[in-house]
Amino acid sequence: MQIKFSTVILRKLLVSSALLISILSHENFVTAQDGNMDNFIDSKSSKIAKDVKKWRRHLHENPELSSEEFKTAKYVESLLKKFGLKPQNGVAKTGVVAVLQGGLPGPTVAIRADMDALPILEETGLKFSSKNKGVMHACGHDFHTSILLGVAKLLSERKKDIPGTIKFIFQPAEEAPSGQLVGARLMVDEGVLKNPDIEAIFGLHVEPELDVGDLGYASGPFMASSDLFTITIKGKRSHGAYPWKGIDAILVAAEVVTSLQTIVSRRIDARKPVVITIGKINGGENFNIIADEVVLEGTVRTLDPDAHAKVPELMKEIIDGITSAHGAKYEFSYTRGAPVTVNDPELTANSVSSLENTSGIDSVHITTPTMGAEDFAWFANEVPGFYFDLGVRNEKEGKIYGVHTALFNPDERALEIGVRVMSNVVIDYLRNNSK
Repeated sequence: MQIKFSTVILRKLLVSSALLISILSHENFVTAQDGNMDNFIDSKSSKIAKDVKKWRRHLHENPELSSEEFKTAKYVESLLKKFGLKPQNGVAKTGVVAVLQGGLPGPTVAIRADMDALPILEETGLKFSSKNKGVMHACGHDFHTSILLGVAKLLSERKKDIPGTIKFIFQPAEEAPSGQLVGARLMVDEGVLKNPDIEAIFGLHVEPELDVGDLGYASGPFMASSDLFTITIKGKRSHGAYPWKGIDAILVAAEVVTSLQTIVSRRIDARKPVVITIGKINGGENFNIIADEVVLEGTVRTLDPDAHAKVPELMKEIIDGITSAHGAKYEFSYTRGAPVTVNDPELTANSVSSLENTSGIDSVHITTPTMGAEDFAWFANEVPGFYFDLGVRNEKEGKIYGVHTALFNPDERALEIGVRVMSNVVIDYLRNNSK
């Protein structure tokens, strides 16, 4: 009986030992695989840097405006096919989407880059300056697109080791003119975050306030909402010598312009930034005529969803009160643009670890949220998103000019950094969330 009992115990110990060895071997294998992927990303980012630069310069020479990115889309599509992917074109008119199915089970994520240029006459004097006069990649979308192409090429070569699926989204019309739907909204409406369903989305933007090699981010609100409005003040025309016979639309408009600023200073929590800007005023016929109509156009920017919801009604209250006091009438049109771009806190915390591991803690900075807007918000409203800044400033070489200027000339060394960082961020997410 004693011998039989000892044999049973021995067998259990042997089984347990074998299981432990198997687990440890698997963990060592996974660690080795992870290490190999990290090394691959580092080395491959350097090897394809010349290709990424070539793609960027081609895009810079051939910029296209919002919703007109037909040649850009074909160029992107042709490269994705060379990488072994099967791109879908015509998404939101000129967008391109491709899916990379990894060889291991895991979640599905997306990476987004915008493709359109701005109606600006380039003044950089570069050898590869825009060939499309009056159109320029002055916001770095040529960088964004080239970086995403680099990520697609790099990761396609190791798809068997990728634990999950990656959807590459090349978006049109981020710079869509006021009054038109932006590309991100159109893509979301067309189901770009479905089939397969996206769990998280990532994006970056070049930042001329950060030196090359530096990265910036903020958890929570990162970029402001962007709405536009039109106010038409309707008065009564009369001779300028007899103002009491008319209703002066210019006077009423002036009171509206100044009073709208009390929303910022007195009606909204001062800890919640709001900007109300009147950027355009049209009205009047002659120096000696009381104007009967004035049109005001402007924008509202906020970083807080509650403030974002309140501002239109507060504006209407002020406009209604002032026009009523003067016996005037008005029309008020308010159009929602991009919502607040919010970085999901949990996703941000995990992604920042990837940024620091890739570029070093000293190169990663918490930045102040900006009142500029970004239609990436439409994606991040649907699924957790992480959007960060990629430094492109180089004072020694005079690469100091801001986006949306004719002299904007980012440092191309940031291209390789962008490919390496974005690849690591996405792979780390897939590793940490694969089942």
